[in-house]
Amino acid sequence: MQTYRQYCPVAKAHEILGDRWTMLVVRELVLGQRNFNDIARGLPGIPRSTLSARLRRLESCGVVARRERGQHYELTEAGRDLQAVVTAMGRWGAAWAFDAPFETDLDPGLLLWRMQHRLNVEALPAERVAIAFDFRIGVKGRFWLIIDKGDASVCVTDPGFEIELQVEADLSAFHQVWLGRMTLRHARANDLLRIEGRPAYEKAFASWFLWSPMAAFVKTELR
Repeated sequence: MQTYRQYCPVAKAHEILGDRWTMLVVRELVLGQRNFNDIARGLPGIPRSTLSARLRRLESCGVVARRERGQHYELTEAGRDLQAVVTAMGRWGAAWAFDAPFETDLDPGLLLWRMQHRLNVEALPAERVAIAFDFRIGVKGRFWLIIDKGDASVCVTDPGFEIELQVEADLSAFHQVWLGRMTLRHARANDLLRIEGRPAYEKAFASWFLWSPMAAFVKTELR
């Protein structure tokens, strides 16, 4: 464990939270992920050994507690208190460190996985809806989001359902819509995003998602 040999609350907090990936692990826990695999899914690129080490460190410091044979993690009171820290970091990042994304920042699978966990259940149709996404620029490929009875799953192979909505989008633009930097209206008006399918579903699409929790802090530059 790295120590700064300073009797200072900031230094002591940084000894726990300052390692690479640690605050992003905390972010996933604050967002509601509890299973080891789900936490890892929200952190593409993190070695599983590193994630295990970060979780052990957070557990030893009283930030998380393990349940169910070590596969389930819950925030303690100290961990829940970090929600304000994550929010403050997001607010600062949105104000001072957030511009158009680099291509290396774009991950369609992760984006849809985020959407999967941010459903506006009250606005969803009662029947199953299969949405196909085709992204342009960056990582190309087709993905499916299946919404059924208030739950959703992301598919990377054809699930075999009839497609009710087809979304074709510039990948960068869709990320910016998700994070509140660009409105859906702007993206559609500038041919960066196209939604086709059942008219009622086209109209309701935007209301089915709560969008990113960071969107409230991101200035909508492109309306």
